[in-house]
Amino acid sequence: MDIALADLIFYLFASITVASGLLVISAKNPVHSVLWLILAFFSAAGLFVLMGAEFLAMLLIVVYVGAVAVLFLFVVMMLDINFTELRKGMLQHLPLGGLIGLVLLGELLTLGVAWNFGDNVAQNVSAPTPTLTDTTNTEALGHLLYTDYIFVFQTSGLILLVAMIGAIVLTLRDRPGVRRQNIGAQNLRKPADAFKLVDVESGKGVSLSQKKG
Repeated sequence: MDIALADLIFYLFASITVASGLLVISAKNPVHSVLWLILAFFSAAGLFVLMGAEFLAMLLIVVYVGAVAVLFLFVVMMLDINFTELRKGMLQHLPLGGLIGLVLLGELLTLGVAWNFGDNVAQNVSAPTPTLTDTTNTEALGHLLYTDYIFVFQTSGLILLVAMIGAIVLTLRDRPGVRRQNIGAQNLRKPADAFKLVDVESGKGVSLSQKKG
């Protein structure tokens, strides 16, 4: 690919990603926000392809667009959000929110000006990376993730598991009068407890007309 063409495609995807991100937080309709988020994911996947990370681009499309963003869209469409109630009191909290935003902006600007790499960071990052001429991008990523950083990967999975269990425990409510599923009772249930076979003699059964009467 020509250098000028590659630069043009990069700036195109980058500008679409930034514009989509701004529209995600500025759109008044939450459904439109999710749709703009999907466009941002697609544009970021295009940037990954330009960097040669086709596996990460595929994961971004399959996992985030195909699962996470679609789940967000379904949840937003099913929720009956009262935007009038949601906007009440927004002006009261606007000064505090603006102050926090300015503090975060100052921190980001300070980080951008003063941040730089350490002396041995480049060598430490590139040392375990396999040579891409000898292996594919997906194989190199799998080797790093499941060989060199397997304990970090498993630890992150445990942290997510604990967070999921904590969210379920915090939101679980025991409401009286609500029938709940008893897995143990269902597993111990026998066929004789569920139905009964009756041998009805001919001519002695109850017809539908008699039931209606």
